[in-house]
Amino acid sequence: MTTTKKNYPATEGRVALQTKTRLLTTLIAAALASGMAHAQSDPEQKNQGAGQSAQPQNDTTLPTVTVTGAGPAADSYRKTSAGVASFGAASLLDTPAAVSVVTRTQLDDQQARLLSDVVRNDAAVGNNYTPVGYYENFSIRGFPLDLATSMQINGMSIAGEQNVALENKESVEILNGMAGLQSGMTPPGGLINYVTKRPADVRSITLETDSRGSRYLATDIGTLFGEQKQFGLRINAAHESLHSYVNDADGERNFASLAADWIISPQARLQFDAEYQHREQRSAPGYQLLGGTVVPGNVSPSTLLGAQPWAKPVTINSVNLNLRLDLDLTPDWHAYVAASRSRVVIDDNSAFPYGCGYGATCGDGGTPARYFSAGGDFDIYDYRFPDDTRRNDQLQAVLQGKLDTGKIRHDLTLGASMFRRTVSQSDGVNEYVGSDNIYNPNPIVYAPSPLTPDASTLRLDSRQKALFAVDRISLTPQWQVIAGGRQVWLNERALDVTGAATRVTEKSLFLPQVALVYKPQADLSLYTSYSKGLTMGGQAPFWAENAYAFLAPTVSRQVEAGVKYDWRDQLSLSAALFQMTKPYEYPKPDEGGYTYTQQGNETHRGLELSAAGQITRQLRLTASLALIQARADDTGTPAYDGHQAINVPRLRTALYASYALPQVTGLSLLGGWQYSASKAATRDGDIKVPAYSVFDAGLRYKTSLAGHAAVLRLSVDNLFDKCYWKDVGEYFGDSYLHLGAPRSARLSLQYDF
Repeated sequence: MTTTKKNYPATEGRVALQTKTRLLTTLIAAALASGMAHAQSDPEQKNQGAGQSAQPQNDTTLPTVTVTGAGPAADSYRKTSAGVASFGAASLLDTPAAVSVVTRTQLDDQQARLLSDVVRNDAAVGNNYTPVGYYENFSIRGFPLDLATSMQINGMSIAGEQNVALENKESVEILNGMAGLQSGMTPPGGLINYVTKRPADVRSITLETDSRGSRYLATDIGTLFGEQKQFGLRINAAHESLHSYVNDADGERNFASLAADWIISPQARLQFDAEYQHREQRSAPGYQLLGGTVVPGNVSPSTLLGAQPWAKPVTINSVNLNLRLDLDLTPDWHAYVAASRSRVVIDDNSAFPYGCGYGATCGDGGTPARYFSAGGDFDIYDYRFPDDTRRNDQLQAVLQGKLDTGKIRHDLTLGASMFRRTVSQSDGVNEYVGSDNIYNPNPIVYAPSPLTPDASTLRLDSRQKALFAVDRISLTPQWQVIAGGRQVWLNERALDVTGAATRVTEKSLFLPQVALVYKPQADLSLYTSYSKGLTMGGQAPFWAENAYAFLAPTVSRQVEAGVKYDWRDQLSLSAALFQMTKPYEYPKPDEGGYTYTQQGNETHRGLELSAAGQITRQLRLTASLALIQARADDTGTPAYDGHQAINVPRLRTALYASYALPQVTGLSLLGGWQYSASKAATRDGDIKVPAYSVFDAGLRYKTSLAGHAAVLRLSVDNLFDKCYWKDVGEYFGDSYLHLGAPRSARLSLQYDF
């Protein structure tokens, strides 16, 4: 019996820890020496780096491009522009889509390290297979993201099979809804874009620990130089020793990045970003339904299921590169060319618990072998998949400008893109070695499989070419029509271990998007939009009759209407109504077992509300609410029709706030609340996990040490130590349940020198 559990993780080979630590130490020392060599700048300006926009401005000197003045907006949870829904920074008020932005200030206050720490601020985003020690995935508006195409850095695609470092990120932008125009073939849920920091005169060091003894060190060093400050460099580096709340799931992380800017002339600017991360941590697998019908009870988030002494940490090495050249052709016309490469190599060596097909109690009562037994027994597999390599390459050219036809103004965007995604994998080792029970306090030790993984070979070669165009037509000062489309040509080959093609997909499709925006006043906009997307078909699980088969690409559609309001230029409010439809994919039960198929439609309807910014001079917050009805109809399996989709709560809320105490200068209270309604754990909706509320609390204290700015932060996540199921989604056809983290505290000191 063979099974496929994860996305076939693996790695590029282990670099010795001592060598990596030495390299990181050298980078930090070099950055510190560079920073000390420059004159000290005003402390209030040191934290005001660039990165506010993916598209540089037309100024002729770098300080104007990268430095913003201090003030309430500079230290806010609110952003007024984003590039995730366009091809350059655009006003959120004029963007006919639901977009949320998590700012650097909020990332720091929440002491965010993972994307799961970031997306908890947007109620429309949920966990979708996010085990400890592995790369994470999420769903937006109830649709799982595709790690091949749903993640970006500065608007360019990255391989999403990595936990992207946040030390060098200025903000994280989240687009709720279809992104076919922005990225071509992608799932209907949305898109996540990381915006990197730009060079600035900044010198900062951060030290942190937590209640479990983790250790964290990070530096942020930047400088501007040249006669007109036309050159800029910024180095971010970090080392993290991870002490997990899961037993025997500790790990470590090393990270380094470089951002470089060069103003070649008043009309030409060049930006370069490079980042490398090595992360290794033992992965904590999820639970499965007992007997296929019961949610496990009396279990602890600290338990590592199937622990074996021979299992090794999952190691992930990632490199992300971006290069962009901006040219001002005329006062009204601008062009840029961008190129990127993202490469992730994963080495998965796990003892993985899955199903119950071999133990004495397995199959009791007709339970399918892909679930734990009714009494909690499960099988353990020696799961080794080395050198699993994912690579995304993209080249994009964009021309943007304005022109008038009579009294009508056109803001045009024209572009072309080439994208290639490759996946190299081995057949690996995935062998049963023994069985255990979820309630056994002393895990049974078994010998590993004697088999050895074979070499990694190219298994997927996917190429997209695209032409796109968008026209924002200003009919009057109040009315705008936005019309655009992306013509996609897809050529994709799936290969076996010999290099022979097992599937060839060639498809051409036009993805339109049209929106109407009405602005009765400058700070208020109403919009409605229609868009169409193309998504790759899913792959059948190993236990289906058509095991491992890839289904045909599917077309999805979205209708959305919304309103946005900027209150006193300090608080952004928005509301959106949407309906999204795509073909329903699932393992269809039949007489022979299951056949993975596309039949019927899956329709998600919902309401989203959000707020971000300053309520008063002392109080700032981000808040969001998502109501979602996610149902399938006409599936051919009546038991699956009309039920809420797996892992999609009908209601989710998120709130995070900071209140500056007027009685104590520099001291602020921090707090957050997340709520999720119950979630279905099976397709027939009969099995659910309960609703939960999680509360966070913290303090931020701004002061000075030796004449330099310092910030002390204390945060307590899951303040009341709530035990809850954060994720009950399907992954490669199988259902897993993951517990949320217990109460944990973190303390950090940020010092600017």
